[in-house]
Formats: sequence, C-alpha cells, structure tokens
Amino acid sequence: MSAGPLVLRAGTGATGATAGGTAGPDRTPHPDGRAGDGVVQAITPESAGWSYSGLTVLALAPGGRHRVGGGADEALVLPLAGAVRVEVDGVTVDLLGRRDVFAGPTDAVFLGRGSRATLVAPDDAPARVAVATARATRTLPSRRLAARDARVELRGAGAMSRRVTNYTLGTDVDVDRLLVCEVLTPGGNWSSYPPHKHDVHAEDERPLEEIYYFEVAAAPAEVGAAPGVGYHRVYASGKPVDVLAEVRTGDAVLVPHGYHGPSMAAPGYDLYYLNVMAGPADDVRWLATDDPAHAWVRATWEGQPVDPRLLPDGAAPRSAGAAPARPAGPSTARTPEEAP
Repeated sequence: MSAGPLVLRAGTGATGATAGGTAGPDRTPHPDGRAGDGVVQAITPESAGWSYSGLTVLALAPGGRHRVGGGADEALVLPLAGAVRVEVDGVTVDLLGRRDVFAGPTDAVFLGRGSRATLVAPDDAPARVAVATARATRTLPSRRLAARDARVELRGAGAMSRRVTNYTLGTDVDVDRLLVCEVLTPGGNWSSYPPHKHDVHAEDERPLEEIYYFEVAAAPAEVGAAPGVGYHRVYASGKPVDVLAEVRTGDAVLVPHGYHGPSMAAPGYDLYYLNVMAGPADDVRWLATDDPAHAWVRATWEGQPVDPRLLPDGAAPRSAGAAPARPAGPSTARTPEEAP
C-alpha cells in the first residue's frame, strides 16, 4: 500500500492534492451532477493509493441531482447539512438531514454493494452530503437508518471530551467492511487522543484505512463569521509518515498507517470530523492500540468531569449564530476505553 498525498484540500479530492491547497468546493459540475453542484471531496481507493476506503462529499444546489453507487462498493449516504432524497433500487427515501454537522445525528441510507442511487436536493434549498464507501465482497440489503438508532457516546474527560456518533460501527447495521462514525469536539478540546493506530492484524488491533473529513464552526456572526480552523496529527509507527496539518471545512486527511491524533479544536471553533474506515479483516471490528508514550493519559480521565458543553443539560457545541442543539441518540454513556 502506497498512499497518495495525505492532506486533501476541499475541492481537490485525492488527485493533485497537496498540503497547501485552497479551501472551498470545486464548482465544476461532476459528470453525474448539474451546473451549480460542487464536488468537495472525491476519494477512491485508487486515488488514495490503498485498497478499501473511499469518500465523496457533494455540495448540491437546490434541485441538484447526483448519481452514486454501482461497482464493487457498499456505501453510506449521510447528510451533512440540509435534506436529501435518495432514489435507490426503485424506492425513494427522504432523509430529513440536519441543520449542520453540529446539530446532532442524522438519518442515513446504507447502500449494498452494486446498488445504484440518485441523490436529489430539495427544489428550494441546497444540501451537503457525504457518501462513505468501502470496497466490498458481500452484497447486503440497502436500508434506511433513523437518527435515533445511531449510537451516541461521550468519550474522554475534561479538555479531551468529545461526542462520538456511530452509524455502522457497533450498531445493528449489517456491513461487509464499511465502518463510519463522526466526532464532535468542542472548541479548545483534543480528540483522537491518546494517539492510536490500526495498521496490523493482532489480537488487539485490525488494519483499517481511515479517512478524516473535517468541518469547522465559523466565528460568531457578530464578529464577522470568519472560517474556523483546527489541526490534525499523523506520525510513524514503522513506515514513514509525519503530518501536522491545519484543517478547515471541506478538508480531509488520509491515514494509511501510523499513529493518528490528536485532532485539535482551536479555542472558539468547534471541530467536526467524519471517520470512514475499511480493511481486509472479515470480522468488521474497530480495534486500535495507543501510542505507548502517551497511553498513560487515559488514567488521568478518572475523576474528571465530561465537558459540560456535551451534556444534555449543557450548551451543546453549535455552529456560529445557530440556536443550541442538544445531543440526540439512545445513549450518552461515557466509554473512555474506546477513543477516536
């Protein structure tokens, strides 16, 4: 496995991406889209230089349409902002979506291997949607996932508190290889910490190619709503890799191997990332090991409270200028031993 560029700026996908591209969606219409639609990220196993994980992020204009699926991939259609209609296998599914990624879990659609779908934005509103993919061998039934069925957990403590929403990781969704979760980190906090890796097959680890896709809350509207910024680290566990990247909305980082973390939310700017993982193992498990140099940090969580901004009675992280939204989902159990 020889991965391509690890930092993919919004609008560049995995082709020609560098560590210093410009942010913002590519407004060139995709062959399957229409004028006004934008491809924010277009990552395939081939373009990434690995074997399993992929991600497409689309900014659809009102009434915009985009075809996805077919081939050897299974997929998860996940609205990031706005609603979207999914027409798949002769069935139409309306996803209510959400205001933005800081507003809690969303409903979604799992597409089995070979399924073809058309994504349609409402006539009167744009939509931003992620299509996470994994190269699959089994063909499983497509299905709708309700937002209430996502598994929501609070991880870490203190300034390492974050909220994790699992869609196909540890849920009842039957997948061949596709593992998808999203993480919300309040401004000033660190997540994906302690740094961890999953690049070998062992009793406590599974090899998984991972994509981090980022969105960052802007500054408050009353001070100009300037774009927010975060940071992400990937470094060697044997094979050469050394990345410390500034990330903004629409950027992605590939993790082919090595320790990854922390993901750092700058004070004042809540940080969101979508994790897409897949690998060769047949047991579809997320198993990772901490960097031994930093594993001791977990013990410091004991007795520390979870960041109150993540609690149902607190002011949940939100995008600038929006009304506070409470965490949604069936569970907010703290499980510090598992940590993206």
